[in-house]
Amino acid sequence: MADDEGRRAELAANLQQVRERIARACAAADRPVGSVTLTAVTKTYPASDVLLLAGLGVTDVGENRDQDASGKAALVRAAGVRLRWHFIGQLQRNKAKSVAAYADVVESVDSLRLAAALDRAALSIRDEPLDVLIQVSLDGDPSRGGAVGDDLWRVSDAVASSDGLRLRGLMAVAPLGEDPDTAFARLSALAGRLVVDHPGATMLSAGMSGDLEAAVRHGATHVRIGTSLLGMRNSLR
Repeated sequence: MADDEGRRAELAANLQQVRERIARACAAADRPVGSVTLTAVTKTYPASDVLLLAGLGVTDVGENRDQDASGKAALVRAAGVRLRWHFIGQLQRNKAKSVAAYADVVESVDSLRLAAALDRAALSIRDEPLDVLIQVSLDGDPSRGGAVGDDLWRVSDAVASSDGLRLRGLMAVAPLGEDPDTAFARLSALAGRLVVDHPGATMLSAGMSGDLEAAVRHGATHVRIGTSLLGMRNSLR
């Protein structure tokens, strides 16, 4: 119990700091604080941390490995807690049905084949469409995940025309070694193009612990925060 209270206090202090950073970034960008959602990246951290964060008011959590996330989501659901689960990692097509069972948003769709697999999975097990973000490669290196070039528009059109998926916007990670402002400016321009053809695709997931301010400056609606929120501690493995 004492350990739980200590961890809760640690998370509460970190969460307050992150929220203050988001608030300052929004003020500097002349945006309302409510226009940016914090997605707590809980990968490698236990379900107990997720439950503590939920008790502190966190509503959105992100995971990047199905083998961890599926069990964790089940434990949280069994505790009677409802959260919005974001799958943010590179996704293999054979995991599509598993992810579609618990995720509310898949942020890492970057190919026609993955979109088709998720569409089939969502239609087979869900009562409503699965929200999807198209992951954009900002450095042109597909090995790190993300649609490259015109594939972005082909994949987004395929998702928008599917029955089991709902196109909600874009996601990207700033390339290593590049100024985040430069990278996120490119992402913002792509988001502007996307919304012309798909007015409902207004979500923009960008920015992590080290660059959330730049992401907010360039229109991020969701920032994915792990280290600044959960700290450096022993992982599940």
